[in-house]
Amino acid sequence: MASPNDEPFTSNGAFAVELIGRHTQKLVSLQGPVLADRDPEPLHQMRVSLRRLRTCLQQFAPALRLPRAVGDPRLAKMVRRLGMARDLDVLRQRLEHELIGELPDGERKALRPVLKQLRRERALAYEQLVTALHSGGYLKLLSQLQGWLREPDLTPLGALPLRTWSQEWQAPMVAGLFQHPGWFIADRQGDLELVHDLRKRLKTARYGLENLGAVTGSRCRQWIAELRDLQELLGELNDLHVLEKAIDDQLPSGLARSVPVLEALLRGRAQACWGQWRQRADGLVQPERRRSLSMALLERRCPGQPQPGLLTVPALPSS
Repeated sequence: MASPNDEPFTSNGAFAVELIGRHTQKLVSLQGPVLADRDPEPLHQMRVSLRRLRTCLQQFAPALRLPRAVGDPRLAKMVRRLGMARDLDVLRQRLEHELIGELPDGERKALRPVLKQLRRERALAYEQLVTALHSGGYLKLLSQLQGWLREPDLTPLGALPLRTWSQEWQAPMVAGLFQHPGWFIADRQGDLELVHDLRKRLKTARYGLENLGAVTGSRCRQWIAELRDLQELLGELNDLHVLEKAIDDQLPSGLARSVPVLEALLRGRAQACWGQWRQRADGLVQPERRRSLSMALLERRCPGQPQPGLLTVPALPSS
């Protein structure tokens, strides 16, 4: 693969190839630890890597000619398969390590069947995950992607210099972001599916901006941090909502009657999280804040400003 100091690396295509190669290599390295299932972290990292790979392929698609097996539907299916097991890991960790210690003995006892059911569902989700990772479709995707990386096929746009096209790669990732209806759900009892969908939209925008971290200025990096914070807030809210529903479905008398202390804990955390989200969201949809994102996309690193190598793909966060 081209060195960051080689001239070809300054092109749209070479930059995308380096980024795609990094995600692919990480996916391959995580296969063994995920199948061993001794620690939930590799599964989390594999899910993140798949999402980042999917975003990268979508973002740089006009510069790439990819094999047919490397298609978005196949990647989306794998993200969902990993997501089922990962979501159950998160629910169990929250319940076992964050919440149960704050509950009276009677409520801990009432939750034993819930924990047992969560473990049972996790075992089933893991079986489906193993099947998916061994499936012909996934193995073909990896094989063709690795083959393509050895001899990348690029469009004419892929040969053009990244520095003169970086805004065109960034802008589509945030286009229409503030028009998403999830910003305008004023009450926690509103359509939380829209808010959950906005979280995914924020994540895609963040990943897309991070991909161009080698050429963006400080204001864009501030926006990346802002999007990450918002994504984490909505992730917390979604986790609490899913956990509340999962427990309520498992207890014959429902959450509020069977475990009132836990219900109050969950409600209090969700209300605090929602209050923080609404405060941040109300500020971000203001005209001057929306304009500041557009201006950030126009800013570039100064020639003398320290950067991670000439157009080197930046180190990416693990979430």
